[in-house]
Amino acid sequence: MGAIADDETVDFVRNQSARAQYVTSVCMGAFLLGAAGLLQGRRAATHWAYVDLLPLIGATHEKGRIVRDGNLFTSGGVTSGIDFAFRIVAELAGQEVAQAIQLGLEYDPAPPFDGGHPDKASEAAVALMVRRNETARKGLQQQLEKKKIVGEGP
Repeated sequence: MGAIADDETVDFVRNQSARAQYVTSVCMGAFLLGAAGLLQGRRAATHWAYVDLLPLIGATHEKGRIVRDGNLFTSGGVTSGIDFAFRIVAELAGQEVAQAIQLGLEYDPAPPFDGGHPDKASEAAVALMVRRNETARKGLQQQLEKKKIVGEGP
């Protein structure tokens, strides 16, 4: 999440949001929105392994693949971004158009395992992913604390 440390990028996101019909993020992008001050007092989603860091940017985690708070849409991990895209298309062009795109893409998920969220995954799978995310998570936490967006820890 090097973008969080790039003041030009953060300022760009903040400035563009002022006139945007929708402000959106997928997965870890919520932290870029937060660094721009756009999640203060808002409900948001992000990747499950990072939800406890949302208070560092003034946001409250709401469990869900897609969370809407006014004109703000955030989504969980990367694959929820597909569902998120259909939701935005439905907002902009209508449900029929979104369904036609879904059909055109043959988007009919049938994952081989029912373990795509920690609520469903085995303890071993969750532990493995927590370990694999540990370094990135600590780095993100340090960046957010350094920015002192709201100054509250997890």
